[in-house]
Amino acid sequence: MIEDLFISKCFNPLQLTTFHRDGYLSCGPLLTTKGLEKIRSQCMEAWNIYKDDFDPQKTWLENALLPNIHHHASWVRKFYFEGPLVNVAEQIIGPNIKAVTSQLTFKMKGNKMVFPWHQDNGYGELDPYNAISCLTALDDTTLQNGCLWLIPGSNKEGQKAHQQLKQNLGSTPGSELKAIAEEQGIPITMKAGECLVLSCWTLHQSGPNLSDFDRRILFFRYADADAVEVYNQRKPRLGRLLRGTTQFSEVQQFEKDL
Repeated sequence: MIEDLFISKCFNPLQLTTFHRDGYLSCGPLLTTKGLEKIRSQCMEAWNIYKDDFDPQKTWLENALLPNIHHHASWVRKFYFEGPLVNVAEQIIGPNIKAVTSQLTFKMKGNKMVFPWHQDNGYGELDPYNAISCLTALDDTTLQNGCLWLIPGSNKEGQKAHQQLKQNLGSTPGSELKAIAEEQGIPITMKAGECLVLSCWTLHQSGPNLSDFDRRILFFRYADADAVEVYNQRKPRLGRLLRGTTQFSEVQQFEKDL
């Protein structure tokens, strides 16, 4: 059944070299037409239960983010825990892998909010610094509807100091970098079903949706099974253990029965 929905993926040595050099790499399509339809349907069922239509008076969090989407959609959970990205994570991170973040980011038509330049490790600094972010497009992402922009090679600069703006992700995101050389940024467009993998240190942003179409993306983050939260007294980051082993009993048990 999974074979009908997901497309297997592994990087070759040249692709892995490119990823470590540039800080990002396209996986190409990871969802079949059937898989895309199933996951879209389940995501929208969850969104319609927990979220409302776009309202410019609401915060970015209220308008565009449904965290822990794998709790609400069984095929998203399968994709997150058992899909092709787990193989990719093992290639980049190593044999001990946990799934640490899932969310549906839904930039609806009319949502002109910009998510500013940042590193994903700036929103939750994890050590070791080899976590990856995986963005799977559920719609075609274009310049018009708010595709991702990134700075190739920015992963080589290491962890940046992020300025905390609003702890509750209000009208502006929770952290933002100063003095970004925006002229270095390039747009990354994707077809629905395709996936982009980012280093935790790659600088990126997303623009406003100026189109008449919605832009939905599944965001997954994978980390070393022993990764700790630097900002939280180095407590272990909780996440479902997917491959290998971990020294932390709380990680061994986390979402074990989900």
